[in-house]
Amino acid sequence: MASRLGKDTERIRPPVRLRERRAVLLGALALGGVGALGATGCTRVAADSGEKGGELLERLRAQGVVRLGIAGEVPFGFIDRDGNLTGEAPELARVIFKRLGVERVQPVPTEFGSLIPGLNSQQFDVVAAGMYVNAERCRQVIFADPDYQMKDAFIVRKGNPKGLRSYQDVVRKKAKFATGAGYAEIQYAVDAGYKESDILIVPDQVAGLNAVEAGRVDVFAGTALTTREVVKKSRKAESTEPFAPLVKGEPHVDGGAFAFRPVETRLRDAFNTELRELKRTGELLRILRPFGFTPDEMTTLTAKELCGG
Repeated sequence: MASRLGKDTERIRPPVRLRERRAVLLGALALGGVGALGATGCTRVAADSGEKGGELLERLRAQGVVRLGIAGEVPFGFIDRDGNLTGEAPELARVIFKRLGVERVQPVPTEFGSLIPGLNSQQFDVVAAGMYVNAERCRQVIFADPDYQMKDAFIVRKGNPKGLRSYQDVVRKKAKFATGAGYAEIQYAVDAGYKESDILIVPDQVAGLNAVEAGRVDVFAGTALTTREVVKKSRKAESTEPFAPLVKGEPHVDGGAFAFRPVETRLRDAFNTELRELKRTGELLRILRPFGFTPDEMTTLTAKELCGG
């Protein structure tokens, strides 16, 4: 979900009913044992050392397990119907942390808007939720370099009868527009001139597809990956070609990455070293491909670029 990836729910708050439905969805994804995992994962970790660069990596090696903050969102990080942790970020975490000498990963499910507060209050060790890197978040956490990049796309009726290929098209053609709770696409539409109060907020991309198929809206905006996956079995809807939304008049491509507490530069740097090697060998794409990622989502973007530094 783009969700999660865009503005935090603290800034763009969907109606209370939708926030509650999103929490229900998170619970539904966490079938078979998530409660137990979450209860264990929420144990607070030891306070960070004052040593320069932090000592979390050494503690994780000693413990043999790293706690991952996830938001229950397909395909980024979720619990499947068999109760297993999966998704692009957890699977990548397994590979990188094993290379760093940490054998196991443990999920700590939470809502997307609680990921950064939960990280900084030490409820888990790292955010592994495909979180978009942006300047606001960079003031609260430190990011590894992005493991993927992402453009936007629309779900529209078959044949795209209104010819909607950008947020500017949506505004110009007065299309009925929907996107997900907390999605970055809310702000992209508003920046293009769409009235925020006119946006239909739905829980996720499946609800967005249903709204388009039922004719309640003309278009649903999400990430290129999630929109193309969700329309695969639809007879009434299709996904548009990916496009880069305009931010301050310039095309903008988002990048998703792991987040760490600001003191833990040593762990972040070690993570980046392993990530760069996976990119160099092509192993990163092999890990992410089962979750719908393609060569188009591979990236050389850096956290520094996306943080605006």
